[in-house]
Amino acid sequence: MTASFESWIGREEERTDRITLQAAEAMAATLDLESSPRLGAALPPGWQWMFFNPVVQRRGLGAAGHPARGGFLPPIELPRRMWAGSRIRYLAELAVGSLATRTSRIQKVENKVGKRGSLWFVTVQHTTRCEGVDCIVEEQDIVYREATPPGTVAPAPARHDDVAQWGREIVPDTTLLFRYSALTFNGHRIHYDQAYARGEEGYPDLVVHGPLTATLLQQLALEQGGGRALASFEFRGVSPLFVTRPFRVEGRPADDGALALWARGPDGELAMSASATFR
Repeated sequence: MTASFESWIGREEERTDRITLQAAEAMAATLDLESSPRLGAALPPGWQWMFFNPVVQRRGLGAAGHPARGGFLPPIELPRRMWAGSRIRYLAELAVGSLATRTSRIQKVENKVGKRGSLWFVTVQHTTRCEGVDCIVEEQDIVYREATPPGTVAPAPARHDDVAQWGREIVPDTTLLFRYSALTFNGHRIHYDQAYARGEEGYPDLVVHGPLTATLLQQLALEQGGGRALASFEFRGVSPLFVTRPFRVEGRPADDGALALWARGPDGELAMSASATFR
């Protein structure tokens, strides 16, 4: 490990936020749900990502739209940053209308070399509390990588052949991506700036947010849970999904009593793998 980043391990920051009814109503509308949680009701899983996000002035943003390097996260100089996956435990309800606090702690900073060069992995643990009770504990994996050289052709992802017992199609349009970026205060330009997504980061079109896909998978899990609340959810991004290209969120029961979940891209490729358990 580069010695200069060792001092970031164990670093903490704390943010307090109101779990507002307005945000819950806006997310329900964004996801095209028929109803939204009322005051005092449990915030649905994945919706916590609307809160506790850093508020940075425009002049404090980097070229990609992320906050500039440094601050709480280590100042890794690699230009591309992505949220690769999370492991989440839902311990207690986080009520709409409540005042909650999230404590974030950097657990690990690792350097690896992949097929396309250097990679840095940063693991952050987020603990969300309300009235002294731990409600959500999440380990989040953030990956930093080198820029893809212009003209590089990405390898075709493998088809996902798992057989679903239930699922549905999602057609991500620009309004969905815009609204989700706004609700999560996500300035990453790959989600709304087509010229940037294509010209700078080499994508064929605007990219669907990974946590949006993870939220849709959690929603699917709840629909199969018979009214039970989620106890845990974990996901890993495998390949990107793009605007206007239909994809499917699917799942089946797993042998251990959990649910196996995934997002399948328009060409049958695995875009995200996930699993969920219930209380």
